[in-house]
Amino acid sequence: MSVPASLALAVGALLVGAIAGFLFARIKRNVAERTPTGPTVAELLLRLVRSSNNGVLVLNRFGDMVLHNRRAEVLGLVSSNRADTRARKAAEHVVETDEPLEIDLSPLEARGRQPEAVVGEVRPLGDGYTVIEAVDHSEAARLEAVRRDFVANVSHELKTPVGAIALLAEAVLDAADDEEEVRRFGGKILHESTRLGTLVTELISLSRLQGAERLPDLNVVDVDAVVREALGRTRLSAESADISVTADNPSGLLVEGDRTLLVTALSNLLANAVAYSPPHSPVSVSRRVTDGMVEIAVTDCGIGIAEDEQHRVFERFYRADKARSRATGGTGLGLAIVKHVAANHGGEVTLWSRPGTGSTFTLRLPAYQVPDPAPEPRQETAPDRVSRFVVTTHEQGGRS
Repeated sequence: MSVPASLALAVGALLVGAIAGFLFARIKRNVAERTPTGPTVAELLLRLVRSSNNGVLVLNRFGDMVLHNRRAEVLGLVSSNRADTRARKAAEHVVETDEPLEIDLSPLEARGRQPEAVVGEVRPLGDGYTVIEAVDHSEAARLEAVRRDFVANVSHELKTPVGAIALLAEAVLDAADDEEEVRRFGGKILHESTRLGTLVTELISLSRLQGAERLPDLNVVDVDAVVREALGRTRLSAESADISVTADNPSGLLVEGDRTLLVTALSNLLANAVAYSPPHSPVSVSRRVTDGMVEIAVTDCGIGIAEDEQHRVFERFYRADKARSRATGGTGLGLAIVKHVAANHGGEVTLWSRPGTGSTFTLRLPAYQVPDPAPEPRQETAPDRVSRFVVTTHEQGGRS
């Protein structure tokens, strides 16, 4: 082969190699561009299961665990790396029938603040696999229990004064010719009707505080004004019981809230202190700031509250001394209202008590933070004032 032919062959081979290399690189780049760089669908599904707020458990046809998330362990669906027996039996039934099934997976033993009402749904996935999804219904169950308890208590509390009024009205009719008896029964009817009206009013207030109605907008409230108004509301009952109510010096403290609700809460604390204190004993109100919280404390020297009952005094209709409460016309809602008023203001109410010594109820509310004052306007320098004075004088001279 001649030299020119060999040279032409070499150049041709070089061109073919370059073209092939170019095409190979382009194809590789296109493939790389089409290849996804993020997680796969399987990885996303696994993340979804793990992050679910419901417990998820997948079983095979033999009842062995294939997949579960952390929430399934929290809800008791999985324990000690084994599926709940009820779930496994339900899964076997679903595999046979190929129909979804709802089961109760609530804990068999009480575990304090752990989930109490858990409902599971077992669904077939095919090929002998099943998925059990557990949902925590504990809060709904607790709310339903509270609702039933509330309705039962309200029915009982309303029935007492209504029944008394009916009996007293019959007594008035029977003693229509005896003016003295009519007056006596009439006074009792007035007392029971007043108690009934108070009960209804406090039930409405409690319903509003628990979300039945929109709460009023919060404003800056003077704590001293709240104390003065609450003392004014309690003065008559305190004088009737021969109890002296005193308060410390004005504090100038401010909170952000609704004045009417705060006065109601403090009035309830004072009324409670007066009702459970013996005659000639003192009741005091004090104010202070601790760690950014305004504390309004009501202290009495009354009968006190046993330690095992202190956690219940803020429950609706609970009365530590039922006989005294009936005598004073108490509804058992006053402290429940105080608790909800404090909670709706971002605060709390605390209790210290000792039987035979007395009690201190403290209403704690976030102190109002006075905003920083606006920066003062820049002071004018002497030359500026002189120049303005000259200009003004000149302008005034031109106008004259």
